[in-house]
Amino acid sequence: MITSSAPHTSITYARSSMDAGELQVFDAGRCADGYQLGLAVGQRFGETIRSRMRGDLFLHEQLLPFASTAAGKPLLAALQASNRERYPRYWDELIILVNFRKEIRPFIPKREDQEPKEEPDDDCSDILMVSQSTAIAAHNEDANVALLGHTYIVKATSPDGTSTFTAYTYAGELPTCAFGFNSNGVAFTLDSVPPAKCEVAAGGIAVNFVSRDLLEARDLDDAMHRVCSPAVSVGHCYNLMDVRARRIVTVETASQNRSAVHEAGPAPSFHANMYRHLQVEQVYDENSMSRERRAAQCTMDSKEKALSVLGDAADVKYPIFMTGPTLYTLCTVVVDLDEETMTIYRGGSKNTDAVRVVLPML
Repeated sequence: MITSSAPHTSITYARSSMDAGELQVFDAGRCADGYQLGLAVGQRFGETIRSRMRGDLFLHEQLLPFASTAAGKPLLAALQASNRERYPRYWDELIILVNFRKEIRPFIPKREDQEPKEEPDDDCSDILMVSQSTAIAAHNEDANVALLGHTYIVKATSPDGTSTFTAYTYAGELPTCAFGFNSNGVAFTLDSVPPAKCEVAAGGIAVNFVSRDLLEARDLDDAMHRVCSPAVSVGHCYNLMDVRARRIVTVETASQNRSAVHEAGPAPSFHANMYRHLQVEQVYDENSMSRERRAAQCTMDSKEKALSVLGDAADVKYPIFMTGPTLYTLCTVVVDLDEETMTIYRGGSKNTDAVRVVLPML
């Protein structure tokens, strides 16, 4: 069921025991500056943001305490200074500590007397393919189960009115640390990657600001420049799409302005949460490696088969499609470059209740 009342739309799905059931779509319209956009989003989703912050154990038990220590204060100050200088408009949109969690996490000391209560943030999966008949990016958006009911879609028009963007957004974070697209025909999905602590540059640019900047990209070359040029603190994986050019590329980044680019072709490629193309010292993640091994056993040379793989739960311990108790597949999204559509599935891609968001005509 889809119900609409200006200025936002409530998209309701069939509920499961752990599904929040609704995904709010908010069109902020044309805002004069970053502050006005942040204010509009905050006014519309204030309670959702507060609810997420109240339930964020990592924020309360690790991020906030560390931020007030002798080691944490200068690190946070450096992050604030570098990101505010490079992205002043985005800085005005929404600044909450969770936007720096990936950049602060490596520096939080591990207690010897107790296992840290830190829980995984995200473990996404992507299937990319560009052949004569098919050009798709299919993506599982996986996150901590606490994010259920704490996401929404933000639509906005640039201050000069020349472009718009649509972004799946985590409550309290900049649009978007997940996936989105704009009216220039640029779309993207994101996968976290686990660099070792020695690969992290303290006080650098935060990945949330880089992905926010992607929403302004004019074309694929501009998108690649926006992800490769910042002096980031931690690396990330960006699956970039240009509907107009019918191209999909994966860009893996790391500190010290390192990057590797892999262009999708007729052979489907699966990407989880490990570096595959950039030579970086990384933390080996058994969850990610298990999903890659399972995907290698499957056929995914069509949109339907790719969706089937993203819905796979054959590995009980590390399924591709996650249903808790800690990590949960919030949604599955398919970007079809030929149809110029982005389709979001909740509760698994076999769920008949799906919302289709159509990319602007080119």
